[in-house]
Amino acid sequence: MGQEKIVIIGGGVSAMTAALYLTEQRDWQQHRTITVYQQGWRLGGKGASGRNAARGQRIEEHGLHVWFGAYVNSFKTIETVYTQLQRPVDSPLSTWQQALKPHSFIALEEYINDQWQTWPIDFPLLPGNPAEGSLDITPWDFIKMTLAWLKKWILDLQLAAKKANKNINLSTKKSRDQSLLRHLHQQIADLVDDTEETWQHFADDIKQYSSEIASTPSLLISKLNQFAHADNTLKPQVQEKKDGLVIWYIVRKLKRWLNSEMIELLDNNAHLRRLYICADLAIAMLVGLVKDKVYRDGFGVINKFDFRQWLIRNGANEQYSANSAPIRGFYDLVFAYADGDISKPNVEAGVASLAMLRIALCYRGGVMWKMQAGMGDVIFAPLYELLKKRGVKFEYFHQLQNLEPSLNEQGERFVEVIKLQQQVTLKSGAEYQPKVNVKKLPCWPSEPLYAQINSEQAALLKQHNINLESFWSNWPAQYENHFGQPLPIKELRYKDDFDRIILGVSVASLEHVCPSLLALDTNFAAQAKQVKTVATQAAQLWLSKTDEQLGWQYRPPSKEGPILSSFSEPFDTWAAMMNLIDKEQWPIDCPPKNIAYFCSVFPCDYYPPQSEHQFVFQAKSQVKANLKGMLENNIQAIWPLAYQNNQFDWSVLHGSQLSGDERLNAQYWRVNVDPSERYVLSVAGSSKYRLATDETQFTNLFITGDWIKTGVNAGCVEAAVMAGMQTARAMVGYPQHISGEDAFAALKH
Repeated sequence: MGQEKIVIIGGGVSAMTAALYLTEQRDWQQHRTITVYQQGWRLGGKGASGRNAARGQRIEEHGLHVWFGAYVNSFKTIETVYTQLQRPVDSPLSTWQQALKPHSFIALEEYINDQWQTWPIDFPLLPGNPAEGSLDITPWDFIKMTLAWLKKWILDLQLAAKKANKNINLSTKKSRDQSLLRHLHQQIADLVDDTEETWQHFADDIKQYSSEIASTPSLLISKLNQFAHADNTLKPQVQEKKDGLVIWYIVRKLKRWLNSEMIELLDNNAHLRRLYICADLAIAMLVGLVKDKVYRDGFGVINKFDFRQWLIRNGANEQYSANSAPIRGFYDLVFAYADGDISKPNVEAGVASLAMLRIALCYRGGVMWKMQAGMGDVIFAPLYELLKKRGVKFEYFHQLQNLEPSLNEQGERFVEVIKLQQQVTLKSGAEYQPKVNVKKLPCWPSEPLYAQINSEQAALLKQHNINLESFWSNWPAQYENHFGQPLPIKELRYKDDFDRIILGVSVASLEHVCPSLLALDTNFAAQAKQVKTVATQAAQLWLSKTDEQLGWQYRPPSKEGPILSSFSEPFDTWAAMMNLIDKEQWPIDCPPKNIAYFCSVFPCDYYPPQSEHQFVFQAKSQVKANLKGMLENNIQAIWPLAYQNNQFDWSVLHGSQLSGDERLNAQYWRVNVDPSERYVLSVAGSSKYRLATDETQFTNLFITGDWIKTGVNAGCVEAAVMAGMQTARAMVGYPQHISGEDAFAALKH
């Protein structure tokens, strides 16, 4: 039996993860060959970054890329890459621990009384390696973890209430409610060794069947935590319904106490307001997790709701909590605005609540991890080096045009032909060498290495400023006009050139590259239509002043710059990225002092035909206008010292040879409107349309990306890595375990 021929289309996170796990066996080459076809000159997809040789080898990204400490599968994968690659110890970023550093400081912006107020949050560093964490945590585990946090907030709020002479004494009079407290007492009586006076009064009232049972908020939340950890709580066929009612009753009673005693204290006390928001959101989530039986049926049962609407449905305060900075920050994080319209927030409740709980409760090290160079440098360069070392073949400058289906003798559908457009001809037919070294670190350039391309074609590409990664590129027309013939098409045929195909393009590309497949497979077509995407915009500024010199006022003990969100549009997210300056290659006498990254959704509800080549340029011009408007009108709230007489001081931007707002032209901005670059959304009700990697009707086709069915179902690196792992497992049986992939399924008993 000969080697199986596997073709991978695309070089994003999922496709490269699949390639990694397909080559984990030492003798994999005896069983298969793997060839990756990639449009343009670099790997990375939405995560691609490049080095601009004309501007200090600066890093230019698609957007802000930060990993969360709960990205278990991602860290396992990148740990494998660096361990197997074995870079010399004296080389830059030789280990994954050098390439990614924990980050703890997050800031959220609240708009209160017509002013922006910063909510600084310094998460604790936790012990452990994220690669050794677990996402295999049940909804019931999350309920217990959330109750533990709620206990902390309620204790702080009760203390504040006592200082403000507010009532902290609660009573339960209704017989139904008293029966629930008796059930609580019965479940934990043997577990509690508590001589506290309030507990003794509570226990006496229970035993004596008093007309009312006295308690306090702190007593109820403390005993509810003990109840939640009892062995039989919420176990099916035991007293599941009554256990759920106990939790539901107590957290709602705490909610009523908060509203009656704390609301009037919130407007003039930021600390109390933030405690209230945290407690109120936790209560709403607990009510929903119990009422909707998520603890039994999995997070998927609430994906029919938008997250914010689900919170409101379960009692979240609309004025303070449902539209609070933490909620807006999460929507900003996942770009959860249909068509880029911030008035249309939309993300599945199951996806969002699971993600928020994992981020806050499952992380190891830092809650976030910052890359210490570009994502291309930190993730895709070592991935490429390792895969190349293992024997994977790479064919750059091949753009997928179409997949053509057929029927086999058994009447099963399969992909018979892959059509690829060869974008350029390389000199002497040599293999393209894609990387450059910057300070001895292997990196991807921000444009093709033209010296390796046919000289006449390279000159034409530069003359017309062609972007070979753009869906709207007019390169085919320019090429045909110049050379008198169209760009060549390479046809790969089933059995001759490939046996199985991994389709690693993004979901928005499907209608363009496989319309014949969608016409035959209604479920595949539904996925392409219902799993939505959104355009995004990003900007990077190189600055002549530090954050403190710009007027940023918050400095945690770690001295970290912030990752800030829920700010004003057009850019709602800012990350201080001073840590990257030494990874770039600026003149010694005038390097920048600081770097700032910005990103947000880009409003766009119409994507024109491929023939409208000016679309991208017009969209990019709008991003520049948005960036200029932000600097002139918005950012004073967080950078007050960047202004003189309420006018933005353009000398804040790095570029000593330039004057005034000309310095803006030396910065970097981009728009991500291409089908392969748009961010994958999780709009309410869309998860049910996601297919697993091998669930199309085409027997030799495996789809992969953050748009397929995983244990995340959202646009992010962790979902993309899980998808790639699932693809490899479906093809060769490895890896057997993928942490957290069953989160949306009903709990197995």
